[in-house]
Amino acid sequence: MEIKPKKSLGQNFLINAGILEKIVSAAELSSDDTVLEIGPGTGNLTKLLSEKAGRVIAIEKDRRLIDELREKFKNMNFEIIEGDILKIDIGTLISNPLSKASGNWGGYKVVGNIPYYITSNLLRTIFEKWPKPKLIVLTVQKEVAQRIVAKPPDMNLLALSMQFYSIPTIIGHISKGSFRPIPKVDSAIIKLIPKKDPLADQALFFKLIKAGFAGKRKQLANNLSKNLGIPKDKVIGILQELGLDEKVRAENLSLEKWSKLRSFIDF
Repeated sequence: MEIKPKKSLGQNFLINAGILEKIVSAAELSSDDTVLEIGPGTGNLTKLLSEKAGRVIAIEKDRRLIDELREKFKNMNFEIIEGDILKIDIGTLISNPLSKASGNWGGYKVVGNIPYYITSNLLRTIFEKWPKPKLIVLTVQKEVAQRIVAKPPDMNLLALSMQFYSIPTIIGHISKGSFRPIPKVDSAIIKLIPKKDPLADQALFFKLIKAGFAGKRKQLANNLSKNLGIPKDKVIGILQELGLDEKVRAENLSLEKWSKLRSFIDF
């Protein structure tokens, strides 16, 4: 049965065999790996994942696809769970002894051709709420991938957030014609390897960078002074101590500079 993609779910099924192979290669799979696949769709990527990994747990929101996927992979190391990936408690799923998905996930990996409208929320959910995965390989909008791997002078909140938690790399770009239906935007494969230890205290680090980027195109000293209630001359003194110009803007600071700045500022 042919399934018509739902626009409301952001469905664009990936059909390019070469790109599918590139995603699987990026995931560096072995028979010891458990893969959490997000949005298996019609199962094109699922098939390759199941051939390489020891186990594949797929989360699918579209009920129309569930039975067909279950039948298609019934004799393989595959389980499908119906649900919204942003709402499922992955930690509970892993540890619940009544769930078929439970067991030794042992540094699981996250792979998926995801609906692009959930990208930011999904990444934040993975890093802030889920047990830490070994790595993450996702197809995302090309522009979003470029923002995630950005360096000064093009830093942004998304880049700092993702680089705080992980080492991100763009594995390759995907032409629009690789999907059905054909999307309006170009795509990319991004790989994120979670870091063992962040460079700074999480809550205070994010408070700092949000304050720094609160006023677009404004000088960092002004933003930090206004949003954190710190005298501007004190902020300027700290910037100068870090070897930064007093007129520097938030997008000019690398993750390392932000981490050092955090250690100098008292909230």
